[in-house]
Amino acid sequence: MSTLQSTFKSRDTEEWLDIHFTRPVGYLWAKLFEKLGVHPNVVTLLSIILGAGAAVCFYFEYYGVNVIGILCLMWANFYDSADGQLARMTGQKTRLGRVLDGFAGDVWFFCIYLAICLRLTPTWEWWIWGLCAVAGFLCHGPQCQMADYYRNVHLYVVEGAAKSELHRAESLRQEYERTSWRGNLVWKIFLFFYERYTRGQERRTPAFQKFREQAEKTYGAAFPEPLRQAFRKGSLPLVAYANILTFNTRAIALYASLLLTMPWLYPLFEILVLQPLCYIMQHRHEMLCQRLTQKIIPTNETHI
Repeated sequence: MSTLQSTFKSRDTEEWLDIHFTRPVGYLWAKLFEKLGVHPNVVTLLSIILGAGAAVCFYFEYYGVNVIGILCLMWANFYDSADGQLARMTGQKTRLGRVLDGFAGDVWFFCIYLAICLRLTPTWEWWIWGLCAVAGFLCHGPQCQMADYYRNVHLYVVEGAAKSELHRAESLRQEYERTSWRGNLVWKIFLFFYERYTRGQERRTPAFQKFREQAEKTYGAAFPEPLRQAFRKGSLPLVAYANILTFNTRAIALYASLLLTMPWLYPLFEILVLQPLCYIMQHRHEMLCQRLTQKIIPTNETHI
């Protein structure tokens, strides 16, 4: 029988708020969906609808409607938690589900940015569109992309490939080329975009790619315990950065900006607070990987 603890990806990568609030509520929904025989991807689609509905509420300047929108976005986030928990409970984890899960958040915030722009255009004119374009396309997207990658990198090195959802762009490219369009249209399109998504993550992490290549060449799939612990010690503080760059912190900032009736504060928060944090996370992670790569000795020696 599944338990709440068994639906966590890893204690290392879970946020405090998720452990004590989002995951318990999501688990109740997951148990209900399990009894109803609902597929995790259907739950993800429901979260997309709820998130888009929340954005519609944020367009209006009425305080009560904004509160309803906040509650809808919280509900969408519960479903976003429940789909992953349900997948782990039922063994229905798929790459398509993982990408669809990430796509859900992108849809939420695209709609939210659009609502903010439409709401503020009479006052800000085209300036708000420029501000939100920078915050959304140049900041928000890459931030979430790298936060997701670093959390999976942590699981891959510390807990092994089976616990991680880390894939190689080259392997995805080869699978794409092997897959026929006939009878595989949706999967072919998925592989096309997923390969580019993964390649973008790899392009931003050259030091990690070198570390991974050297470690696998030296030790194979099973990294020695000293290497795992050394990586965990350096990576764990950066997982906290990655968690800040996902949903909870940005949602709190969004809620505050709406309740203060100053929604323009949210894109500024993305640019001035979260983006520098993302740069710091990437820099420190690359430095960690460079240090550990230098300590990998291509012999049976495992002292790190």
